[in-house]
Amino acid sequence: MLRSLYSGVSGMRGFQTKLDVIGNNIANVNTIGFKGSRAMFKDILSQTVAGVTAPADGGGGINAKQIGLGVTLAAIDTLHTPGSAMTTNVVTDVRIDGDGFFAVRNGEDGGIFLTRDGNFKVDAAGQIVTADGYRVVGVGGEVLPPIDTAAVTAFSIDQNGQFIGVNVDGTSAPIDGMQIAVVKVTNPAGLEKVGGNMYRTTPNASAEELNLDTVANDPAIGTGAIISGQLEMSNVDLTGEFTEMIVAQRGFQANSKIITTSDEVLQEILSLKR
Repeated sequence: MLRSLYSGVSGMRGFQTKLDVIGNNIANVNTIGFKGSRAMFKDILSQTVAGVTAPADGGGGINAKQIGLGVTLAAIDTLHTPGSAMTTNVVTDVRIDGDGFFAVRNGEDGGIFLTRDGNFKVDAAGQIVTADGYRVVGVGGEVLPPIDTAAVTAFSIDQNGQFIGVNVDGTSAPIDGMQIAVVKVTNPAGLEKVGGNMYRTTPNASAEELNLDTVANDPAIGTGAIISGQLEMSNVDLTGEFTEMIVAQRGFQANSKIITTSDEVLQEILSLKR
């Protein structure tokens, strides 16, 4: 069979995957804290028809003759570039201006997940939770304690993630144990998406156990500042995505043309017997 037939099939599969990635990016263009992805390709091992001949006895060398066998998926990278800021003026809406992730737990003893979605709420028990009810983790690895609404009438959040409460007598003071942790990951692209705007750590994201004792706005470790009253929007660029969509569509069409052309050649070969 013609090698070009299988090369065309591999190209169509590759561009189909690229379109899948682009479609997911566009679908999440308004998802808070979403990080877009890109599909990267690599060529398949080539078939060597003739090997290399070195120069000898005054004669020139001869290069190898190789025929490529198509393309395959090399990687699907998650691009952890910052998204634009959207001002909401809601105190519990926070974003990280720089590197780092918020840490959340499913309950007090659940597993740790990381997120850039700072759309936090105060529930009926005074707990700081995500939209899905996950508890926000504070500095030290424990979830933030409930806010004593009887003693604190209002609060704000500074750039270090510290809650500043307004007491019933009108005075302001930091609330003990209420400081949001910002976790730094060595390789953010190595995190695993688990849905719900959350990530799970993997051995390729961090070689060591996550350090949950890190604070925001720390130049020593490179964590970003926490900005209250703003949310980080998706980093998906629609202009770039639509451009890549056109390239993927044309690439898919070109590879399908390779298949139809190869089929016509095979048909001509079969018709030689007639």
